[in-house]
Amino acid sequence: MNRIKDQLLPFERITREPGHHFFGYYDIQPFSGDGRFHLCNRVPFMDRLQDGNDRAELGMVRLHDGTFVPLAETYAWNFQQGTMLRWHPAKPNEEIIYNTRLQGTYKAVVKNIVTGEQRVLSRAVANVDPTGRWGLSVNFSRMFDFRPGYGYAGLPDPFLNIAAPADDGIFLVNIATGESKLILSLDAMRQLFPDAPETKMKLMVNHINFNTDGTRFLFLLRNMAMPATTQPKVAWKTATLTANTDGSDIHIMNGFGGASHYIWRDPEHVLIYADIGLKGKLELYLVRDRTPEAQAIDPVFFTHDGHCSYSPDLNYILYDSYPDAAGYRKLILYDVRKRKGETLATLFSSRWDALPNVDIRCDLHPRWNRDGSAISFDSVHEGHRHIYCMDVSSLVSG
Repeated sequence: MNRIKDQLLPFERITREPGHHFFGYYDIQPFSGDGRFHLCNRVPFMDRLQDGNDRAELGMVRLHDGTFVPLAETYAWNFQQGTMLRWHPAKPNEEIIYNTRLQGTYKAVVKNIVTGEQRVLSRAVANVDPTGRWGLSVNFSRMFDFRPGYGYAGLPDPFLNIAAPADDGIFLVNIATGESKLILSLDAMRQLFPDAPETKMKLMVNHINFNTDGTRFLFLLRNMAMPATTQPKVAWKTATLTANTDGSDIHIMNGFGGASHYIWRDPEHVLIYADIGLKGKLELYLVRDRTPEAQAIDPVFFTHDGHCSYSPDLNYILYDSYPDAAGYRKLILYDVRKRKGETLATLFSSRWDALPNVDIRCDLHPRWNRDGSAISFDSVHEGHRHIYCMDVSSLVSG
């Protein structure tokens, strides 16, 4: 079988066996500030979900020779987003931030990789603002019950049988002191939609991200079934909301409907795949926060959901696809100015119906380096989970 098709540019694998390597999500910067290292997670398997006894090794790959440098270990991880491993935005060559399980709770660790010193934050973080001052935390146990590929195994949700608890929701974490506080409860979110049938069910927060200056954040509010064995599985719907860093000035960008991957382009605009437009059709839109403005981005080209991110100069959109009927995924680059996209490579993954559990899939999750000259992505086209890098400078220069 030809596992690579339509290859426009060469790319290289930066991780080595044994072990399966991946970074995780598309909206976190994996490259160090000086561009010498790429963060990664390493686990011994790829064919089943993680459980509470499975440990992930965290490290960084030295890009000039492929050496894996171990940094830490954790039991708080998943295949889609890893352990939220990232460089500290204010110290991108010296400190990393990742989630861990300690003393019966999920917490985050800030570790200096030069001195080895570390401090523990009061809660695990789902996102860190671009200045490195604040983190946002959600209930990762509740997330695991909803989508195991995005939550952590090992600790039960204390609010398991509560549809919209007043003591759980979105927490703001001070990265410097480690202190945290609840800024927006699930109960408060429920009250924003008094007539929506989804809010009569169990609610949870999925993807959450700060904007590009840390003044606001966006999150997806989704419904799920209560854990009663007689209740049928519920198809979730998604409400899209934004708020100030302290949880104030809440804006409902889109009521309960369809919404998926997104990225902030700047402090006011969000690129999102949703049914947010007047036609009520799932498309890729550029939306202005706190306004009804929503512009479809080339609906002829963007016909499917994908993991989206802007190049540092905002001239290009990096995108990917889910597997087609034959199990192939596309890696895509779109020129915003020319309104033209092209496929960088088509890589074999697996058909979803061939997986024992869809949450162990390996999405490409393509990510830019810091100057926009290269990208990295995760893939299993060689039969092993690895991280790859591609130089795209010949396409984005000028």
